[in-house]
Amino acid sequence: MPKSVREILDTVPPFNLLPPEVLDSLESKVSLKTYPPGSYVFKQGEKSLNTLFLIVRGSAEVVAASDRGNQAVLGFRGVEEFFGETGITGGQYSASIRAKEELTCLLIPGEEIERLIGSHRDFAGCLTELLVERMRSLYDEIIHEQSFDGGKVETPLFRKRISDIMSSPVITCSVRDTVVEVANLMKSRNISAVMVVDNDNRPVGVITNADLVHKILARSITDYTDIIAGVIMNTDLVTISSEAFYAEALMAVSKYRTKQLAVTRKGKLVGIVTVADLVKTRSTGTLTIIHDIESQEDIEGLAKIGAEVDNLLNALVDERAPVSEILMIVSEFHERLTRKVVQICEQEMIRTGHGPPPVEYCWVNTGSAGRREQASRTDQDNLIIFRDAENDKVESIRDYFLKLALLVNEGLDRCGFAKCPGNVMASNPQWCMSLYEWEKTVENWVEMAAKDPQAIRMLTIFLDFRPVYGEKSLSDVLWEKAINIYKSSSSISHYLAQDDLSARVPVTMWGGFITEKTGPHRGEINLKASAAVHMVNCIRIFALKNGITETNTFKRIEELRRTGGLKPDEADFVETAYETLTLFRIRENLKKVKRGEKADNYVNPSKLSKQEREILKGAFNAVSRLQKLTGSTYTLLWLVK
Repeated sequence: MPKSVREILDTVPPFNLLPPEVLDSLESKVSLKTYPPGSYVFKQGEKSLNTLFLIVRGSAEVVAASDRGNQAVLGFRGVEEFFGETGITGGQYSASIRAKEELTCLLIPGEEIERLIGSHRDFAGCLTELLVERMRSLYDEIIHEQSFDGGKVETPLFRKRISDIMSSPVITCSVRDTVVEVANLMKSRNISAVMVVDNDNRPVGVITNADLVHKILARSITDYTDIIAGVIMNTDLVTISSEAFYAEALMAVSKYRTKQLAVTRKGKLVGIVTVADLVKTRSTGTLTIIHDIESQEDIEGLAKIGAEVDNLLNALVDERAPVSEILMIVSEFHERLTRKVVQICEQEMIRTGHGPPPVEYCWVNTGSAGRREQASRTDQDNLIIFRDAENDKVESIRDYFLKLALLVNEGLDRCGFAKCPGNVMASNPQWCMSLYEWEKTVENWVEMAAKDPQAIRMLTIFLDFRPVYGEKSLSDVLWEKAINIYKSSSSISHYLAQDDLSARVPVTMWGGFITEKTGPHRGEINLKASAAVHMVNCIRIFALKNGITETNTFKRIEELRRTGGLKPDEADFVETAYETLTLFRIRENLKKVKRGEKADNYVNPSKLSKQEREILKGAFNAVSRLQKLTGSTYTLLWLVK
């Protein structure tokens, strides 16, 4: 039953802070008004109605136009949220409000709001806080959207809000509804899934046609009339905020392999986004890459999809998505492609008479792929961990996995991931071992670090490993062992730090760039080898010493900031610098690929603008600062403290 006006005022901040007698007076001065779907409550530039609008039912979009006249959805307002605050004091509206569905609002006169602000301190403080937050957010969004406005007809795709994509209202049922009622609802509405909500309209599960078939019919349950939705619903529901962006939805459906996302606002269900919605939004069919990968039956088909992922990278850069977002999305597709290659090669092993894997195993990426920082398809770095077995069986088991790895490495090579020049691949016996062998190998590398540079090199490659396919618990156990081995050594951080500090960033004491003097890259700097790798190495040392198993550099920084491993200002400085370097690398590599050249991480400072050179120098200075911090914390000076 809908709430009365008084019930709304009693429960919605900041009105719930007012005394009963004040609410009695206010109730007589407000009114209700309903707007049809798609209609405007008011438009940008119109004279203020001097009214605060509080949503009672339905939802609305905040829409603004850029200087070129292109409209963009900047926000979403749901039940018990208000809008129109920018016009209370007169003037013109800075954005439009459009009903996303049938919208009913409580209209509160602006003069009443002003009177309450002047006479009730708690009300004024709460409202002011909400208004300032809203105004700052709107201002930031308008500036952000204008900065992306390159004359395109619509908002950059990866900056679209979920509220602009979702379907609403959602067909729902309660936990107590019977499966018969749910089935009839699905039939009458011609839908294949129903969201299950609790008494507060919070999503708690989903029921699909498949659930009715597998959990009722397939089990030959005849007495099903009393079975309720809560018994058969799937509780593995993936939710996403209505304020989230398209890219986050793209990541969610890919990561969790789900066909629908429940869209929430303050925990309550306000919409649903399906894979079909995302595909329709992305006219170039980016999301169909997921289907294309999963539907392939051979390496030839997968090889053609690699170019589609490259197009996705271009789209993300063109849309100016955040660097960390670019890396996460592209890495997700690269890993999905890798998993499919492994699956196809497993079937090939069976077809050729080698049979299925003899024991559980885990296919693992390391290096930039293990850190999920492989924007372009670069060289492979991978390994296999297989379950421990009796000593007399280990070699035959290894022989099987070496044959499988050879097929996978060849398949990945055909998909655009070149073979590692240093042979850091699972088809190399040194990178294909049992869990026990891996533990002993890590111990040996740590012990040998003092006198064997090769051991240091192996550790810097290995300690970014991430499971991609197979039995993840093997990787988890190895990470736990590796962290313990690392933390128990009093000197390994010193040797890793010493190794990195043996090279410095290419900047002169006067602030100029040090470029290569001869050869094909004369006048250029390798951003990866000369700068980014130092940040990766140093942050890895801090992360491992603090017991952090995250491999992505941005997430390592985030964890170090959270746990105190780095001071907040240091973490912010390093994070910004790494983002800058990564963006420069991605941008320069894409330019070269478009020209038919190889992506090699080189940049010519003389061809950058003055502002770009200053930004790059700032990033290099951050690298130097991080190296100094690492040296003062983890070199011999630290060892004798």
